[in-house]
Amino acid sequence: MTEYGRGPGSEPWHPEDPLYGDQGWGGRQAAHGQSQYGDQQQSYPQDPYAQQHQNHQQQNHQQYPQQQYDQNQQYAQQHQQYGAQHQDPYGQQPSAQPQYDGGWDSGQQPAMPYGAEPQDPYYAQQQPGYGESHDYYGTPEAYPPPQPPGRREAEPQQPPQPEQQQKPSTDWDPDQPQEETHPFFTGADEPAPREPRDGDDGPDDDSSRSARRDRGDGERRGGKGKKKKSRNGCACLVVAVVLVGGLGGASYVGYTYWKKQFGAPADYAGSGTGEQVEVEIPEGSYGYDIANILRKKGVIKSSDAFVAAQNDNPKGKSLQAGVYLLNKEMSAASAITLMLDPKSQNALVIPEGTRNAAVYAKIDERLELAKGTTAKIAKTKAESLGLPAWADDNPDVKDPLEGFLYPAAYPVAKGSKPEDTLKRMVTRANKEYDKLDLEASAKKLGLKSPWELITVASLVQVEGKYKHDFDKVARVVYNRLKPGNMETVGRLEFDSTVNYIKGQSTLDIGAVDDLRKIDDPYNTYKIIGLPSGPISNPGGDALHSAMNPTPGPWYYFVSINEDKTVFAETNEEHEKNRREYEEGKSGQ
Repeated sequence: MTEYGRGPGSEPWHPEDPLYGDQGWGGRQAAHGQSQYGDQQQSYPQDPYAQQHQNHQQQNHQQYPQQQYDQNQQYAQQHQQYGAQHQDPYGQQPSAQPQYDGGWDSGQQPAMPYGAEPQDPYYAQQQPGYGESHDYYGTPEAYPPPQPPGRREAEPQQPPQPEQQQKPSTDWDPDQPQEETHPFFTGADEPAPREPRDGDDGPDDDSSRSARRDRGDGERRGGKGKKKKSRNGCACLVVAVVLVGGLGGASYVGYTYWKKQFGAPADYAGSGTGEQVEVEIPEGSYGYDIANILRKKGVIKSSDAFVAAQNDNPKGKSLQAGVYLLNKEMSAASAITLMLDPKSQNALVIPEGTRNAAVYAKIDERLELAKGTTAKIAKTKAESLGLPAWADDNPDVKDPLEGFLYPAAYPVAKGSKPEDTLKRMVTRANKEYDKLDLEASAKKLGLKSPWELITVASLVQVEGKYKHDFDKVARVVYNRLKPGNMETVGRLEFDSTVNYIKGQSTLDIGAVDDLRKIDDPYNTYKIIGLPSGPISNPGGDALHSAMNPTPGPWYYFVSINEDKTVFAETNEEHEKNRREYEEGKSGQ
């Protein structure tokens, strides 16, 4: 069997000789079939390695371009210089044969012992027969034989591969460093560099151009970065605004609560400015209701201060509904004091027993209207002002509102309408009348309706000058209305009815014979019974007396003075009392 790598006529192999002709460039022998001067290799008939190398060179001539082949020749000419610079390391290497790893280790591999078979990665797969060996580099698929670094060929440029062959491998290599793709590591989220300004110095131009290149790369990597940062900035701004607003709101609520619980309420000082304002306090207003009205009108600063001052004043709870003339920006205590003073009350006061004609004149004066304006409205709109169903619609009634403009204090602010005031008065009368069982009382007293009971009360209100006489005066009315009355024969003969007809108020109304000549449904000197309607607006006392007269046989009465009213049963007795009254009056 021929020794591997040796042919006939060759020198005996020495252990220090290189195996492939490239590990000991300072040695005395060249590789198989090659001269020491870079000549081309010489083939030996029985040298399998030389034969194999020739086949491989032929394949290289066919596979690679001529230019790369010329480079290989240049590499061969340089081996002598390369060998002169390196020493043969095999004299110091152990004789153990390492496993071939398919690469070139630049002369660091140990020499193969004498008589050992060369190691090959394909040896385990292709076992040769006895007496023959394989050509490991003769096939087209095999790699070229290893070359020393000085004779290595440049890697041929591969033609572009189709798209399906250029797909990256999906196998994970633990030795291969992995490429980072997260924006934090790749720098995709880096802020864009500042744009260069016109006044920037020259040395910064390079950095500016670099910044622009970086910004261009960032834009090419994706244009959504700025939008995301913009959205993130807006979100942060919104969150900051919400937090600041919430903190401010919580602080305000806390401060308000503390001030309400422990701090003094806001209040003005003094009796206010010289500017006056008219304030109307409606019925049923208390405490905070009054305070809120005053605060809206600019009289006081806070409702809490007013309520506190009202509680501190012993008479603060006695404030009544009405119209008050107050100053602006008053302290709460000053406002309470002024409202308790009757001079500050600017209400329209209707006294008990006032006729409607006088009420209309007061309204015109308060609203600065022409005389007769309210009277005309009352005559045309009486049915729309809220009169009760039992109100008599007799055509002989001079004024259907008579007796329904209840005597009280009413807020009549400037600029309001007359019908609003009239309606408020009628509403008040209905409220007071509803408290009384007028129908039952009228029936018990022999009257036809509540309307007649109101008429009796209006007569008592006018004829009885003093409240302590109202009960007896009411009895005189009912005694004269009796069918068997022989003293007046069913006639009331009240001077007040004649004064109502004439629109006057006097005691000297004339002779009785002359009075009976007046043809009017309200003339009680002529007609029998009650007049067609009330002659005044009675108050609560007159109503109570009309409903509850004092029992007695009286048909006549005469008021001597405030403390004395003389009642008589017969006309003779009455005339005696009259003469005494006139004599006493003339003697004064």
